[in-house]
Amino acid sequence: MSRPEHQAPPEIYYGDTEARKYTANTRNQEIQAEMTLRAIELLALPPHRHPALVLDIGCGSGLSGEILTELGHEWVGFDISPSMLSVGLERDVEGDMILADAGHGCMFRAGSFDGAISISVLQWLCNADTSYNSPAARLSTFFSTLYASLSRGARCVFQFYPESDDQVTFIMSQATRAGFGGGLVVDYPNSVKAKKIYLVLWVGGEMLVGPNGEGQGVKQRLPDALDFDENDSTVRHETRKMQDVRKDRHRKNKKIESSKAYIQRKKDLNRSRGKSVRAPCLITDLKDVPNDSKYSGRRRRHK
Repeated sequence: MSRPEHQAPPEIYYGDTEARKYTANTRNQEIQAEMTLRAIELLALPPHRHPALVLDIGCGSGLSGEILTELGHEWVGFDISPSMLSVGLERDVEGDMILADAGHGCMFRAGSFDGAISISVLQWLCNADTSYNSPAARLSTFFSTLYASLSRGARCVFQFYPESDDQVTFIMSQATRAGFGGGLVVDYPNSVKAKKIYLVLWVGGEMLVGPNGEGQGVKQRLPDALDFDENDSTVRHETRKMQDVRKDRHRKNKKIESSKAYIQRKKDLNRSRGKSVRAPCLITDLKDVPNDSKYSGRRRRHK
């Protein structure tokens, strides 16, 4: 399949139908949550910046913003797709969302944000949608205005899908010209499916900044990448915070359903599919069951 950014500009590709389809897909929600948690971890927000004000670049319908809200942070997001923002408004997300094009720059007051994240957006800026759109000019405008919008010592983390090594070099050169320091963090580099690339950038030199703006004497450095455990290829090295948030989200999303409700739900599902409505229990023999079984799972008294 061709890459989405090669099919149409983002504001057209993510129309009403695609925006709703993307947001409602549970697999997309899971992947987005996982990458957002990792991006927030790579931000390395200091304790004195909690709650932090985070910029969500290409916020879409607010899937990443929901994670920021759950972690207690405030956020402002912008996106070029009106349909995505409309879906986010319908979902009643708690952040502020703005219709804007990243290629035109981040028009915020200098030093406004404690950090910035972006999930699956950066590669779109490398695509020349029209004859007058220059990827170099768009990236230059974007990075220079983003640099000004972040506070001293803040980080921004971009998860993206580069098309080639040359594209990565091109993006990093534009970020360096704007004044950023940093580099790439590649999680699970030897995996085809799990591999994720993050561009981690920071503002204001090589020193971390204390609560009063003074240098703490600790050098900024790229975090360690995640990889599979040597003894068990299915186990990932995750921080305890990421594991706790993942468990909380699972418990929150998991619906408690009684046996009777489960049976009725399966009956309704089979009925809508034109199948015989049978009791959804383990039957070892092949006895005939009426098309509309009255089995409901009701607990019966012992005789």
